[in-house]
Amino acid sequence: MRILVVEDDPEMGRLLTSWLREQGYDSELAANGLDGLIAAQNGGFTAAAIDVMTPGMSGFELSRRIREGGNNMPIILLTARDAIDDRVRGLDSGADDYLIKPFDFAELGARLRALLRRDAGQRTTVTVGQLELDSMSMQATLGGERVTLSVKEFIILRLLAGAAGSLVSRATILEEVWGSVDFIDPNIVDQYISILRRKIQPDLGDVRITTVRRQGFILDVS
Repeated sequence: MRILVVEDDPEMGRLLTSWLREQGYDSELAANGLDGLIAAQNGGFTAAAIDVMTPGMSGFELSRRIREGGNNMPIILLTARDAIDDRVRGLDSGADDYLIKPFDFAELGARLRALLRRDAGQRTTVTVGQLELDSMSMQATLGGERVTLSVKEFIILRLLAGAAGSLVSRATILEEVWGSVDFIDPNIVDQYISILRRKIQPDLGDVRITTVRRQGFILDVS
């Protein structure tokens, strides 16, 4: 998943993009509103975190221009201004959420996950190569053949497919599937991944699950 960060403070931008990468996201930094708009128009981003007070073009205007261009990716506005009018203006500009500075990065992560879940929930079918996942029926097919999965197996595979080609961390899987990273042995994720690998045989289709040591997993097309 690629996250666009629009932030004119160099240190804050560096911290945000570094933290997002640690969470398994691919992040790109734009230092002003115009560069942010150009990046958004080039496409390929899953969501955006935009500072309101960016030079050249405010976060409000940037959000509006992104929406006018037909891009419906989730947008979170970041600002030190907490006036009600500003929040309303931000949401009216097309943003999905509004986070007041200073904020804990963990809260930003939770807001992003919630928006991405909502966005993914609007798409009932995800296709990666010859793998097709139907969230309504909880059914998976690979190369036209049905693959029998438990609920947790399906959710994990759906997470990986929704971020195909990008890393999904163990922490993200634990949070999304088990609801927490506390008091749960992270090795349980590896056990489920092993089961999925056995069920997604190479001779059935063209997808594979790659392990990135100490980080997480990537669903790739062969």
